Amino acid sequence: MFRQSFNDNWQVRPKVNPFAELSGTVVPFEPVTLPHDAMIAQERSAGEEGAGAYFPGGTFEYRKTFAVPDEHQGRRILIEFEGVYRDATVYINGDWVGQRPYGYSLFRVDVGHLLRYGQDNEIRVEARTHRDSRWYTGAGIYRDTWLVVGGPVRIAADGVRVATPEIDVDLAVVQVATTVENDTVAMRTVEVTTEIRDADGNVVASDVATATAAPGEPVTARPRLYVPDPRLWAPDSPSLYTCTVTVADETGELDAETVTFGIRSLQLDPQRGLRINGERVKLRGTCVHHDNGVLGAATFAAAEERRVRLLKDAGFNAIRMSHNPMSRAMLDACDRLGMLVVDEAFDMWTGGKSEFDYHLSFAEWWERDIESLVAKAFNHPSVIMYSIGNEIPETGSPAGAVWGRRLAEKVRELDPTRYVTNAVNGFLAVMSELAELRRKADEGTGINTMMADPGDMLNAISASEIVTKATAESFALLDVAGMNYADARYALDRELFPNRVILGTETFPTRIDGNWRLVTEQPHVIGDFTWTGWDYFGEVGIGRPQYITEETPEPTHVAPYPYLVAACGDIDITGHRRPASYYREIVFGLRTRPYLAVRRPEHHGKAFAGTPWAWSDSVGSWTWPGFEDAPIAVEVYSDADEVELLVNGTSLGRRAVGGENRFRTEFETVYQPGELVAVAYRDGVETGREALRTAAGPLRLRVEAERPSVAASGGDLAYVTVALADADGTVHTAADRPVALELAGPGVLVGFGSADPATEERFDATERRTYEGRALAVIRPTGPGKIRVSASAPECDPVEAWVLVES
Repeated sequence: MFRQSFNDNWQVRPKVNPFAELSGTVVPFEPVTLPHDAMIAQERSAGEEGAGAYFPGGTFEYRKTFAVPDEHQGRRILIEFEGVYRDATVYINGDWVGQRPYGYSLFRVDVGHLLRYGQDNEIRVEARTHRDSRWYTGAGIYRDTWLVVGGPVRIAADGVRVATPEIDVDLAVVQVATTVENDTVAMRTVEVTTEIRDADGNVVASDVATATAAPGEPVTARPRLYVPDPRLWAPDSPSLYTCTVTVADETGELDAETVTFGIRSLQLDPQRGLRINGERVKLRGTCVHHDNGVLGAATFAAAEERRVRLLKDAGFNAIRMSHNPMSRAMLDACDRLGMLVVDEAFDMWTGGKSEFDYHLSFAEWWERDIESLVAKAFNHPSVIMYSIGNEIPETGSPAGAVWGRRLAEKVRELDPTRYVTNAVNGFLAVMSELAELRRKADEGTGINTMMADPGDMLNAISASEIVTKATAESFALLDVAGMNYADARYALDRELFPNRVILGTETFPTRIDGNWRLVTEQPHVIGDFTWTGWDYFGEVGIGRPQYITEETPEPTHVAPYPYLVAACGDIDITGHRRPASYYREIVFGLRTRPYLAVRRPEHHGKAFAGTPWAWSDSVGSWTWPGFEDAPIAVEVYSDADEVELLVNGTSLGRRAVGGENRFRTEFETVYQPGELVAVAYRDGVETGREALRTAAGPLRLRVEAERPSVAASGGDLAYVTVALADADGTVHTAADRPVALELAGPGVLVGFGSADPATEERFDATERRTYEGRALAVIRPTGPGKIRVSASAPECDPVEAWVLVES
């Protein structure tokens, strides 16, 4: 079917009651280009919920006028929405044409019968969200839209599915299932031609088959093709092929479709774990929410690819999309970059976690949403597993296991080539029985004592006999037992359930050293997914640094307004790596140089009291004006035997580090501007060093495009970093100030912000204060040419950067 972008020339406004409009209340529409997040521009307030980053909900109305030529009459015309949050309702020329309650499913509406051919038509889309999520969701048409047109005889939407059932060194069997639809009243016999091309465009396999479709009855052609000397897709070598299917009859070509796929095999058992193409793979995973930082929830292809690339550069090889189906753009990026995917369906089933969430629609819509999930993911080699849920309370009951089996079997019916998991939280699975559990565990260090540390509490409950019995069936119906915050079960289940394969689907970032040791030592444990690799809006402050005071004797999970982010990501919302990211890279064995993290001197001596999601209050900086000669703590991360710390060339001695010391040590010193150096040693021989230098001299404003050129279409974006630095490029982390931007040329500013965790600044303004010396601007190109980005800040010379936009 012919597809063209449907993203341009939309308008949006908060929806107004039509009776209010009759009485004179008028809310104007504003022009927008999709994808678009209607929530990010709303005013935050302390009266809203911290789960949603203090943004309000609402109902938003989109409209667009579009022409349909006369020659389209009699053809099948669909409008495809990759995602509308939430409870979307679609109207054509004032008439209802379709709806979708779930905010993360790709869906299509058949509009041909309501169109006026040869004339202008109006599409209107309503989206509503209100207290329906545990994190920031955004609102509106936040993913791409498409106009899809096909003839009476055509390839069905999502109608080409490629599988690779047999692979060896010399030959790969590629099975291509193509579904052809026939809207005519006659029998139609067509010729289905299938061609497979390698990355260089060479045809490596082809087939021609005849298929006859009865009126109104789809037919599937399923040829087996044979690719010699296949280039296998793997995380370190993500080789891709394309498959082009053409449908023709005696009149000529009727339709054509091209999909991208990879050739790779999956194997799984508790003795050898997960194998891809016969090689053992441990999943160095991260959970990721769907928002894109300064863009809000708007899903641009360039933003998704940038996130995947930066996560892989930081040492991850797998993403668990949490807790919803991954965008098509991110799946494409994972295929290209070699990032493995656990694609997740739902955060709730029949029981709600928020007052108005999807559980109200689950029983009616779950099957269609599973079908959408699998149809979108099927051809993507990066997808190795589907997750049917996250922390579903029902998993602890027989009725919940019935629902779990329905979902798992539906997934297997649609895609038998991948594995099924479910991210089970043992604590939530037995909440109704916790009173009994408290009584049974009251001896020794019992559950009441462990409540002081929620991480220990979750582990104690998850490893209990109550959880073992309650979740046995829910785990047994899966291929992989997904466990959230339950590493205490890993060794236990090796004995209790010797056929169980385990995946740590959600774990505390502060415990990666111990968790990764379990993953590497236990063959039946195939990986670890931290919460989280990339920071996000909402669940405000669960990972923020906190200190014990008389007013706050213990850490709290929700930070007050105007806190914005969760503050638990290895990478902040602008894409800048935080100290935890480098620590994780060392634990994974991917970094030999040590890393220096300096704790903020203004809190020296205070009692730290963060949650298990909270890293230390540290920064990779040796610039602390106003704290000269004040005490300061320096953390050093390394996998070496020992590290030496030098301040301006003076050694503070060596200290043991490495795995036996949780890959970290710390030194107490006083702050002296200059240079801080860590040197790592193994068996007395230096293995690497790292230095931090104080920003000195006049402050300079630096503006730099991450890429010198971008494309004018296809969802591309220009990312421009803003930094305050000295002449040598050392970022000054303690001289924050407002920076104003001005654009000239074919581009518009779609997001401008920093990683400041608690701010009332907007992301759609042209002026923004830096945070720790940095900010990020994102520009959407509007046509070919050159974009000039001019920046100014108090006490800094103005600067500019250029971005070339190619057609």
